[in-house]
Amino acid sequence: MKLLHLDSSILGAHSVSRQLSSEIVAREITLHPGIEVIYHDLAADAALHLSGAHMAVRQGAALEDTSLGNDIAKGDAYVEELIAADIVVIGAPMYNFSIPTQLKAWIDRVAVAGKTFRYGADGPEGLLSQSKKLIIAAARGSVYAAGTPAAAYEHHDSYLKGLMSFLGITDITVIRAEGLAFSTEAKEASIKQALNEIAALAA
Repeated sequence: MKLLHLDSSILGAHSVSRQLSSEIVAREITLHPGIEVIYHDLAADAALHLSGAHMAVRQGAALEDTSLGNDIAKGDAYVEELIAADIVVIGAPMYNFSIPTQLKAWIDRVAVAGKTFRYGADGPEGLLSQSKKLIIAAARGSVYAAGTPAAAYEHHDSYLKGLMSFLGITDITVIRAEGLAFSTEAKEASIKQALNEIAALAA
């Protein structure tokens, strides 16, 4: 088995999403001894944002920039890792109501027509195996649940779930710590609840 672990917080050791994603991976290792873990810290080593130059090369233009070539190779590796993974764990904090741009850059490199999805006569079809499991470690300062005043601003884990469902993954779990900016007590309680949910994850 293979597990793909992605972190995207810029806060390093102070990151709640990193704390949660690490605990999730530890839990999955316990449930699946011997599982191979592939890790990327997207905040420390992000792919370039998708550009016209990337698209031109994909359409057959000559590759004349070494750095662009290296970045395209990185994106190709991302796709192969995602296809090969049995479990995907994504640490995703909320920045300005959505995901970090570093994580969006990864998404733009793995959402590839003909590789992870395709368009057919009946519309789009995800090409990733439905046997894959995705676990999102989400962290955010406010509360965005349905019915709350901030619900309309939530373009965070709902976006990730929608995108990965589009690519074919249907087994999706969100471990969420929110209201982290309300108070120290609220933060501690939310993290504790999230850790309890992680401890209860089943194989």
